[in-house]
Amino acid sequence: MPSTYEIHEVAELTGLQAARLRVWERRYAVVRPVRQANGYRAYSAEQVELLRAFARLIAAGERIGDLVNEPVESVVARAQGRDPAASPHAVLLDAVKAFDRDRLETLVAQQLALRSLADFAEAVAMPLARDIGELWALGRLPAAAEHLATEVVVHALKGGLRGGSGPLMLCACLPGERHEWGVLTALARVRERGWRVVYLGSDLPAAELAEAAWSMRPAVVGVSSADPLLVQSQLTHLGGLPVKLPPGTRAVAGGAGMEPHARLLRTYGYRVGLDGLREIAEGNP
Repeated sequence: MPSTYEIHEVAELTGLQAARLRVWERRYAVVRPVRQANGYRAYSAEQVELLRAFARLIAAGERIGDLVNEPVESVVARAQGRDPAASPHAVLLDAVKAFDRDRLETLVAQQLALRSLADFAEAVAMPLARDIGELWALGRLPAAAEHLATEVVVHALKGGLRGGSGPLMLCACLPGERHEWGVLTALARVRERGWRVVYLGSDLPAAELAEAAWSMRPAVVGVSSADPLLVQSQLTHLGGLPVKLPPGTRAVAGGAGMEPHARLLRTYGYRVGLDGLREIAEGNP
């Protein structure tokens, strides 16, 4: 992970726009990033953590003009106090930090017993994924802990998709796509809407997905990616997939990586996103 962060990275980690960060620096001197030889600002991990604390407290109704006069330690501590410590994903995060797989598996099973799969995915799994990503980016969580969390949570999400009734949706991620939390959350919502979901995993070529469709004859085949550049590199293969599917099988493209290419994908014969799937379910041409 980096030892310093440029302003666009800080904006992503804190949710604060770069323009606001510049104004705060000029007006309040909230942090003093080092200027690199190329003139770019370089923020330390401690400065990013403070800015995240400011952002969280301001979202809760406080004002930056008041916060800058408060000791840094107090700001960070109060911001951490704003985090819902009793939130379901907070205790899971503690287990991840401790590398306690048994406890993590127990907690996940408890949450799944209390919630629907879709609610678990949206209220527990995705917030946990965001926290893990932020902590890793700040150098406060090792990659091994992230791998442990992924192994346990993704396994639970995949298991929750099994069974069910209704029309069949066959789904996979594009070759090179290895981020499964998002697609599995979307598929949990699909299953809750009455579909039977078979997920073939990450990193599957379009030709292999088409071959599986001829064996299983699903109502819908879905492809997913969170990376627009990866989607762009696969557009030729994506373009050929809908015409290779069995008669009556429709194609849906989902994930944040598909959205920038939505217009082109529709010309290929795809419906895009959950709205596209809903249109198919409602029988819209």
